[in-house]
Amino acid sequence: MARIKLELPAHFEFSTELEIRISEINYGNHLSNDAYLSLMHEARLRFFARFGYSEFDLAGASVIMGDVAIVYKKECHYGDVLKIEVTAAEFGNRSFDLFYRFIKTKSNEIACEAKTGIICYDYKEKKTVNVPEAFRNRFG
Repeated sequence: MARIKLELPAHFEFSTELEIRISEINYGNHLSNDAYLSLMHEARLRFFARFGYSEFDLAGASVIMGDVAIVYKKECHYGDVLKIEVTAAEFGNRSFDLFYRFIKTKSNEIACEAKTGIICYDYKEKKTVNVPEAFRNRFG
């Protein structure tokens, strides 16, 4: 079976730290695979907020997630602190990718690499819209 391979950008615009909670631990006594997606969501909200945006106002557009890819590299456990780096790249007309790198702060090991495909969307009209130029110019 072919494994997913991600090519992450060389530079990340933002980072934040999150501590793993007990509710995110699975029966294998490590961070649950679905918890990574929740941590990415939190990091995404913080990333947008850092630059004055939100998921409902990305310089005039809203966003919706179109896809996700996660590559697990190291186990994480209760109490571990993760530095999550985030950046936007690979812009299309109506979409872009957000890339994430999870780093265990204690050991500096990469725990996970991921990307989410983000689509610009108008929830009222229920249709995709162009990536706002202000956002594209900031990161593209």
